[in-house]
Amino acid sequence: MIVWVNGTFGAGKTGACRELTALLPGSVLFDPELVGSGLLAVLPGHRTADVADVRDLPSWRLLVPEVAAALLAEVPGPLVVPMTLLRQDQRDEVFGALASRRIPVHHVLLHADETVLRARAEARAEARARRPGPLPGGPPPGGPPSGPAPSCPPSPPPSPAGVAEHLAEYRAALPWLTADAAVVDTTGLTPRATAERIAALVRDGAGRRPIVQTPVPETDTVAAAVLLFDEQDRVLLVDPVYKPGWEFPGGVVERGEAPTLAGVREAAEELGTDLDQRTLRLLVVDWEPHTGPRHGGVRLVYDGGRLDAAGRARLRLPAEELRGWRFVTLEEAGSLLAPGKLLRLAAALRARATGEVLALEAGVPVGEGAAEAVAEG
Repeated sequence: MIVWVNGTFGAGKTGACRELTALLPGSVLFDPELVGSGLLAVLPGHRTADVADVRDLPSWRLLVPEVAAALLAEVPGPLVVPMTLLRQDQRDEVFGALASRRIPVHHVLLHADETVLRARAEARAEARARRPGPLPGGPPPGGPPSGPAPSCPPSPPPSPAGVAEHLAEYRAALPWLTADAAVVDTTGLTPRATAERIAALVRDGAGRRPIVQTPVPETDTVAAAVLLFDEQDRVLLVDPVYKPGWEFPGGVVERGEAPTLAGVREAAEELGTDLDQRTLRLLVVDWEPHTGPRHGGVRLVYDGGRLDAAGRARLRLPAEELRGWRFVTLEEAGSLLAPGKLLRLAAALRARATGEVLALEAGVPVGEGAAEAVAEG
C-alpha cells in the first residue's frame, strides 16, 4: 500500500510524513525526489536543459512506480510518499501504473489557505537566509557525518515569484485534487497532529479511489475500439483514470475472442451500451509500433453508429476506470488524444465518409508514407 501525501509549498508534507512513519507499523518513507536526483545525474545535459520540473520527464513517471514496487518487495509497507502532483495526467499515469502492479494508493491532500502557505514559504526563506552552511540534511562542513548518510537534502526555499507561480498552479488544480483526494487542512496543526489525521483517514479507507488494475501487457496486443457519434457527427471520447489522455471506447481482444465481440464487450463495460456486434463496420486497421515501455500491436477501429438523446442518457461510467466522456470534433480531439491516436481518428473519419477501410502503419495509410518519401527524395 502507498500513502501519497500531496500538497503545495508550505503544506507540511515532509514533516507530517516523517511523523506518519512512526504511526503506521512497517511503513517506510519514500521520497520520489531521489528518483529525480538520480535521473538528473545520469541524463545528458541536452536532455534536461529545458526541463523545469523533473515530473515532466517520462522516465521519472515510469521509474517512480517501478521503484515503489521494488521497495514493497523488500519491506512490509506501507510506503509514505510526500510528493506534489498538480497535473491530473501525471497523477493518472503514476497511480495507474501502481494499480497495474496491484498496489493500492491512499491519496491525501494537505491544504491551507494561500495566506498561510505564503507565510510559511516566507518563513522558510528567512530561516534559510539566516542559516550558514548547507541545507538541513546535507553533510556538515568538514566532511560527512559518522552516522548513516542522509536520504536526500530538502529542496531550497522557492523565490517569491516561484511561490506565486506554484500557488497559481495549485489553485487551478484544486477542483480535481479535492475530488480525488482526502483533504486535511493543516492550518494550526503540528506535523504530529497532521500525521495523526492522515493515519485516521488511512484506517478509515479515505482517499483510496479504486483504479482498474489493468495488467501491463507482456507482448504486443490486438485491440478493438468502437467509435460512437451524436447527431452532429461528433465522436465520443472517454477519460480514463488509470492513464493520461483521452481514449476511444474499447480495449484489448482477449484470447479466442472475436474483435467485434471485444469492442462490444468493452463498450458495454465502460459505458453501459448495448451494441450488436453484427452492426459494427470496420474503418481502420492500424499497426502501432512498440515505443519505449509501451507495447504496440494491431488496432482495429469500428463504426458503432449514432447515439440519440435516449442512448446518451443511458451512458454509465465505472468509477474505477473512467471519469468522464464527451463528444468532440476532430479539431477538439487534437488537444485530448495522443498524436498516434489522433492520426488514427482522422483516418477513421475519412474511411467513414468514403465507405472504405484504411490500412495504417503508425497512423499513416499504407502507401502514402512511401509516396511522400519518394517525393521528398
